[in-house]
Amino acid sequence: MDLFSQRTPIASALALAALALLTLGGAWAYQYAGYLPCDLCYEQRYAYYAGLPLALLTAAAIVAKAPRVVVTIGFLLFAALFLYNAGLAFYHSGVEAKWWAGPTACTGGGSLPSGGDLLSQLQTVRVVRCDEVNLRVFGLSLANWNVIVSAALAMLAAATVLRKSGVEAPRR
Repeated sequence: MDLFSQRTPIASALALAALALLTLGGAWAYQYAGYLPCDLCYEQRYAYYAGLPLALLTAAAIVAKAPRVVVTIGFLLFAALFLYNAGLAFYHSGVEAKWWAGPTACTGGGSLPSGGDLLSQLQTVRVVRCDEVNLRVFGLSLANWNVIVSAALAMLAAATVLRKSGVEAPRR
């Protein structure tokens, strides 16, 4: 069996891990360049932090010839995780577009600091706003791109399960 052919679950698991790592690398590079992420940006990274080892564990389970149900659960958990993340990124995109209000921690409306020298406290506070776009790539914000990337990762994981279970979409 060729472990790296395009039709094998191991190729899908390794592709999921690689894409998760590349996405995290891009986020870290953007942050290293001086652009601080907002609270929602940080929250969207959690799926990648969990998904990367999950994809690698799923690949290891395939190599170890674990029962099919273990591999299926790995892919389905990955799909669910990134489907949730696509929803979170869509929510963030809506906050950026001012379609709805975001969390008060990063969209304003929070309370003022109390006690002591108010001016010195305000000078040390750095709030990165969730409702402002720092960078657009081909007209899309990073939250918009994360909707696409997360949805694609979820679809790849789900498609791997469907393909290997013999349930395929009809061909035209």
